[in-house]
Order: sequence, then C-alpha cells, then structure tokens
Amino acid sequence: MKHRFNNSYGLLTAIAVVIAASTVSAADFDTIAEGLELACFDLANESKKVDTSAVILRVDPAQWDFRVVSMSQTGEKNGLTAKQWCEKYGLTAAINAGMFQEDMVTHVGYMKSGSHVNSRLRNKYLSAAAFAARREGLPVFRLADLDVESIDSLIVGYDCAIQNLRLIKYPGENVWSENPRRWSEAALAEDSAGRALFVFCRKQLSMPEFNRWLLSLGLGVIRAQHLEGGSEAQIYVHTNELELELTGAYETSFMEGENSALPAAIPFVIGVVPKPQRSGR
Repeated sequence: MKHRFNNSYGLLTAIAVVIAASTVSAADFDTIAEGLELACFDLANESKKVDTSAVILRVDPAQWDFRVVSMSQTGEKNGLTAKQWCEKYGLTAAINAGMFQEDMVTHVGYMKSGSHVNSRLRNKYLSAAAFAARREGLPVFRLADLDVESIDSLIVGYDCAIQNLRLIKYPGENVWSENPRRWSEAALAEDSAGRALFVFCRKQLSMPEFNRWLLSLGLGVIRAQHLEGGSEAQIYVHTNELELELTGAYETSFMEGENSALPAAIPFVIGVVPKPQRSGR
C-alpha cells in the first residue's frame, strides 16, 4: 500500500517513525527507493498549533540524476508547485531551486542548466550547487564554497550550477550569526559521503538554530545552502512506497500565522530522476 502524507502532523507520525533524538543513525532512515532514503523528525513545539515536522530526503548521486526544471526553460506561463513540476516533468522528488526575483521567473543568483541560463547574475552569495558532471573523475553532485572557488570554475566541469545563500561552510561550520528572524526552511546539503540531502523544516527557526539542529544530527553534513523560506518552501516525493508533500508557512514579518498553507506556485525546482539503468519509480 502506498502511503500519502502532507502537512498534517498526525498523518506524518502515523506513517513513519518520527525521530526526537539529537543523533540520527542509518537505521533511522527508511529506504523508499534504491538510493533514496527518508527520515522524519519531531521538533518540539509547546503550542502544538503548528506542524513541527521536518524531513530529510537523502539521495545517492550514484543512483539518481539531478535536474533543474524552470519556467524560463520549459516555457511555462505560470509557476507550478513542487508536486506539479514532478508530475509534469517526470521527477521522483523535488525541492525549491532557490529564491527568485520580482518577475517571478528569474533566479536571484547565477543559475544554469545545460545550455539554458536562467540568470547570469553573480551575486554575493557564497554557495553553489553543481551537478551533471562534464567529465569522469568529478563528483556527480557537490556543493561549493564560493570564497574558495568561483562559479566560472564550476561551469567548466558541470552542466548545472546554482548559486544560493550559504548556510554551512566546509567542513561543517555554521556561518550565520544570531538573528531573530524565523521561517520554515527548504535547504540543500551535502554529506561527507557525497550524498545530497533535501532538507525541509516546517517549524519556524532562525538560520543559526536551523544550522545547529542540522549539524547536531550527526549526518556528516559538510556544506548546506538556503533554497527558500516561509510559505514558498516545499518538498515533494513520490515513489512506490509513499507520496509526500510538505509546504512551509511561517516567516517573520511576512506570514506569521500558524495555519497550514497551500503549496505556492514556484518558478523552478531541483529534482531527481532514476539513472537510466534503473526502471520506473
């Protein structure tokens, strides 16, 4: 039987073992497809009025290919939810690809996918995701610190590069100073084994708090970048084992209510698909 769960905390706890401990072991991840693992977390909240769930989807790049799908590339006239991007373009899972400008189409930093460049802007953000390696010998997925190397050096080796706001610097350093602003968070991380982590946290946390939580889990996170926050943060996963759709709701000074939000239309996502030798979902 395929399990479906959304922003309802009750559904989440009924379907998966929810981790409350600070350290996570390999046994805490459920394998939902070969090379695709999911862990769910209960972040304590006294009011119990907010879905405090967090999930981490761990992706093995040896078994899954990464894709960037965007309005500017596909010709969509309007954005889609993460679920809709998956359904329309055959993605098994998807998360935000980053923040976007006021035109609701263009990324706030540099973003390139194959021959298509959504944005040529190099801003001051110090993290970049790179995948679809151009030659053998390169990691097929990686995050890079842009105060160590440049976007241009990544473009030489990879078909896809996305510049986003850095959360965690190699080799696992929280680079955020204390800040009172809080929001639901979608983030992308890399662990010491070279795996990608799609991280979604619905509970409102400041970014220093979020970083400390992620690093405290013992997952070997070496780098992480912010993708999106508040009501626009979302993740969607659909395998033979389950269907999951989670959406953020909270952002200081923007959306501070505690009601569940419907998924917002977003202009681009990072998704994963099985490598060619694998069949189906």
